[in-house]
Amino acid sequence: MSTGTERNRTEAENVTGTGLEAPATTPAVLRRKGTLPRWAMPALLAGCAVVTAGAVAAIGFSIGLWLFLTVVVYAVATLLVSRAVEGGRRAADRVVTVIVTSAFLLAMIPLASVLWTVVSTGWARFDVQFFTNSMRGVVGEGGGALHAIQGTLIITALAAVMSIPVGVLTAIYLVEYGHGGRLARAITFFVDVMTGIPSIVAGLFAYALFALLLGPGVRFGFVGAVALTVLMIPIVVRATEEMLKIVPNELREASFALGVPKWRTILKVVIPTTAGGIATGITLAIARVIGETAPLLVTVGLATGVNLNPFDGRMATLPVFSYYSYAVPGVPREPFIDRAWTAALVLMVIVMVLNIIARLISRYFAPKTR
Repeated sequence: MSTGTERNRTEAENVTGTGLEAPATTPAVLRRKGTLPRWAMPALLAGCAVVTAGAVAAIGFSIGLWLFLTVVVYAVATLLVSRAVEGGRRAADRVVTVIVTSAFLLAMIPLASVLWTVVSTGWARFDVQFFTNSMRGVVGEGGGALHAIQGTLIITALAAVMSIPVGVLTAIYLVEYGHGGRLARAITFFVDVMTGIPSIVAGLFAYALFALLLGPGVRFGFVGAVALTVLMIPIVVRATEEMLKIVPNELREASFALGVPKWRTILKVVIPTTAGGIATGITLAIARVIGETAPLLVTVGLATGVNLNPFDGRMATLPVFSYYSYAVPGVPREPFIDRAWTAALVLMVIVMVLNIIARLISRYFAPKTR
């Protein structure tokens, strides 16, 4: 052992004596360059914002142009500064972070703008009277949307009752029984077609169907529920199908190995495993149709009073109520506009409540890991 050590030492001395340096004991991969402090990037962003603000002010200040130039200059400055101090890999990571963050903020601008506009404008009539009164006998100020809220909930509930079982069972057939057969391919094709149809087409289909059965001019809540069902079914099928596909086949095979029949495996193993995702898909489908206006204009019409019977007479819904209040206001105009914005705000609140319920269902039915 000592002989080997002495030999290595002698070779190192010989290399040194020839004017060549011995190899470094630490590989180059492990050498680290400097690291920017935490305050460097915010300070760099502030500096870029000040510089671009001065440049934009010289040609006529514009907020949109200023923000765009700030992001571009900040990305370039980040690349140069980080590359000089931290190296190329860290610089590329920081530039990609800047681009992704900017894209996210750009996508959030219209959403935040719509949310702020609806809340700030609709809050004026978000009172008790709006939720307890209808528009029967009201021609100016006052009144409410009780009849529209009730009509929206009744029609959407009917559509959900009809579309959820059909959509879920169709998805189960496609994943568990179809196996790419001719019928499964045909169903998948028609589901894709139904996903892209305009909502007015669904309304015209429902109206034409009931006009053939009951005569022309028919309008009541159930016709609108059928139109919404046509729009909901493909969304429920797609969401449920994707959730069922991610269930590992090992779970099904383990159930089959214990002698459990296929229908019971689907009912007790597959569906509980994906119940959270299925509930989220159903909620998205409901949120998709609850604000539809065109099909309900054709099939349900407009009413000023409360009607809780979806099989007799016209019913009011929040989308149609908001549309007519804004498009055909009375005199004075302001009360109608206020009611239209408040109806839009109530729709947003309903969708938010549905999303909260979906999250609670997802958490409750999620597979227990402990």
